[in-house]
Amino acid sequence: MEGSFKDWLSSVSLAIACFCFYFIFVSAEFQVFEHSVKADGSLSFLVIGDGGRKGAYNQSEAAFQLSIDFVVSTGDNFYEKGLAGPYDPQFKDSFTKIYTNSLQKQWYSVLGNHDYRGDVQAQLSPILRRIDGRWLCLPSFIVKTEIAEFFFIDTTPFVDDYFENPKLQKFDWRGVISRNKYLRRLLKDLRLALRKSVANWKIVIGHHPIRSIRHHGETKELIRHLLPILEVICFVAKSVFLVT
Repeated sequence: MEGSFKDWLSSVSLAIACFCFYFIFVSAEFQVFEHSVKADGSLSFLVIGDGGRKGAYNQSEAAFQLSIDFVVSTGDNFYEKGLAGPYDPQFKDSFTKIYTNSLQKQWYSVLGNHDYRGDVQAQLSPILRRIDGRWLCLPSFIVKTEIAEFFFIDTTPFVDDYFENPKLQKFDWRGVISRNKYLRRLLKDLRLALRKSVANWKIVIGHHPIRSIRHHGETKELIRHLLPILEVICFVAKSVFLVT
């Protein structure tokens, strides 16, 4: 029995290592992963958002020209209504088949509002990681490197309109009930994680921009709840950078 357990533990450790990241710690909301930098100590990464469009807008051609360490996806990973389940062909049509010769790196993804219109649990499922080992999507988590720490947060549940005025949209809120408790815990965990971090660069990543000149405009709920927590932090949302 003891020998079988040791064999199993060794197999699990090897499988995790193959993902090029390492599981460090589990808190109430955030899991922490570690990603190595280049041999020269540098780090390069690509940030994309609203990418789940089956390769539209020359996604694969543009990605092929990049040499990076990992990819950050800020959500809306699959249009228009996320995934219907873990075996939805949309996963391969908008991810695996699009980046066949490019971006063969680890992907770190958060959820967008379109993802919440499908089966949220499907995108979080380890089944997708078995289908394509590059994939990792969680509601909120942290990636640590020697240069910077990346704090991925779930911004969709902050937006009042999705709850109060959903119109014809249906959202999968199974993991967000109760909403107020969920958001309080998320903000508490983020505040604590930022306070504990000793990284020179702290980058907070989410789907919705705090402020934007584009047609969606600012997200008033993030201005009210998230912005006060961010001091000298770089916030990434749909490739929009804001240093506060």
